[in-house]
Amino acid sequence: MNSYQKYIGAAFQMLVTILLGVWLGRYLDAYFHMEKPWLTIVFSLGSIVISMVGLIRSLPK
Repeated sequence: MNSYQKYIGAAFQMLVTILLGVWLGRYLDAYFHMEKPWLTIVFSLGSIVISMVGLIRSLPK
Protein backbone atom coordinates (compact mmCIF):
# COMPACT_ATOMS: atom_id res chain seq x y z
CA MET A 1 0.00 0.00 0.00
CA ASN A 2 1.38 3.39 -0.96
CA SER A 3 1.81 5.98 1.75
CA TYR A 4 -0.44 8.49 0.00
CA GLN A 5 -3.25 5.95 -0.11
CA LYS A 6 -2.97 5.53 3.64
CA TYR A 7 -3.30 9.28 4.19
CA ILE A 8 -6.17 9.61 1.71
CA GLY A 9 -7.96 6.88 3.65
CA ALA A 10 -7.29 8.67 6.93
CA ALA A 11 -8.61 11.95 5.50
CA PHE A 12 -11.74 10.23 4.20
CA GLN A 13 -12.30 8.58 7.58
CA MET A 14 -11.95 11.96 9.32
CA LEU A 15 -14.41 13.53 6.88
CA VAL A 16 -17.01 10.81 7.43
CA THR A 17 -16.60 10.97 11.23
CA ILE A 18 -17.03 14.75 11.32
CA LEU A 19 -20.00 14.70 8.93
CA LEU A 20 -21.72 12.03 11.02
CA GLY A 21 -21.18 14.13 14.15
CA VAL A 22 -22.66 17.21 12.49
CA TRP A 23 -25.60 15.24 11.11
CA LEU A 24 -26.33 13.62 14.48
CA GLY A 25 -26.14 16.98 16.26
CA ARG A 26 -28.49 18.63 13.76
CA TYR A 27 -30.89 15.71 13.96
CA LEU A 28 -31.00 15.80 17.76
CA ASP A 29 -31.41 19.60 17.79
CA ALA A 30 -34.42 19.24 15.50
CA TYR A 31 -35.80 16.29 17.47
CA PHE A 32 -35.65 18.12 20.80
CA HIS A 33 -36.72 21.47 19.26
CA MET A 34 -33.67 23.28 20.58
CA GLU A 35 -33.67 27.06 20.14
CA LYS A 36 -29.90 27.18 19.82
CA PRO A 37 -27.82 24.47 18.11
CA TRP A 38 -26.03 23.28 21.24
CA LEU A 39 -26.10 19.62 20.33
CA THR A 40 -24.76 20.35 16.84
CA ILE A 41 -21.86 22.25 18.38
CA VAL A 42 -21.14 19.54 20.96
CA PHE A 43 -21.32 16.65 18.50
CA SER A 44 -19.32 18.56 15.87
CA LEU A 45 -16.50 19.32 18.27
CA GLY A 46 -16.65 15.82 19.72
CA SER A 47 -16.37 14.25 16.29
CA ILE A 48 -13.42 16.51 15.45
CA VAL A 49 -11.65 15.40 18.63
CA ILE A 50 -12.40 11.73 17.92
CA SER A 51 -11.12 12.00 14.35
CA MET A 52 -7.94 13.79 15.45
CA VAL A 53 -7.23 11.14 18.09
CA GLY A 54 -7.73 8.46 15.47
CA LEU A 55 -5.37 10.22 13.09
CA ILE A 56 -2.68 10.63 15.74
CA ARG A 57 -2.93 6.98 16.73
CA SER A 58 -2.59 5.89 13.11
CA LEU A 59 0.66 7.81 12.56
CA PRO A 60 3.87 5.83 12.82
CA LYS A 61 5.97 6.44 15.90
